[in-house]
Amino acid sequence: QLVDAVINRQVPAPPAIPVNVGAIVQNVGTAYAVYQAVMKNKPLFERYTTVTGKQLKNPGNFLVRMGTPMRELIDLCGGMPEGDNKVLAGGPMMGMAITDINYPISKSNNALLAFSAKDSKIFRETDCIRCGRCAAACPMSLVPTKIVRDSKAKDVDALLKDGVMVCMECGSCAYSCPAKKPLVQHMRLAKSIIREAGAKK
Repeated sequence: QLVDAVINRQVPAPPAIPVNVGAIVQNVGTAYAVYQAVMKNKPLFERYTTVTGKQLKNPGNFLVRMGTPMRELIDLCGGMPEGDNKVLAGGPMMGMAITDINYPISKSNNALLAFSAKDSKIFRETDCIRCGRCAAACPMSLVPTKIVRDSKAKDVDALLKDGVMVCMECGSCAYSCPAKKPLVQHMRLAKSIIREAGAKK
């Protein structure tokens, strides 16, 4: 999406990557880490991590050494309050829920989000009415409802034809779904079905 918007070149479906159309996409943190490695001879052993959420008294951004327990960062922000809480490793759209805040920070952790039980409530799913909002929201022009149907049937050929492997799991489909379907989870499941079939071959 970024390559298309900035230099008007479309990256083909996987296994193609931006370099196939003459582009390299790097976030600021990675670019800075490359600079540190090349110019300062400093290996990558720390990264900037945002710790935020309504549940935290003092959210902030921290330069964190890899291996630091997530709990230490949350404690720096005032600690988790009593009651049921949920923590995501990553951002609000693509972050993954973690079961233990004693996990260490790794090179892929750029954020921790803390939610209360009220804020992290999972809405009750209702029936899909084929409104098409998920397809309209998809930046990769996929049809999530068709992918869900084919993944339930474990139809590998149909899933490949649907183009599920180009899904970047941005969460736009799930966010726009009035039926509150967990569409990103279905996309991940569909990809795992394809990978499993490939491993068997």
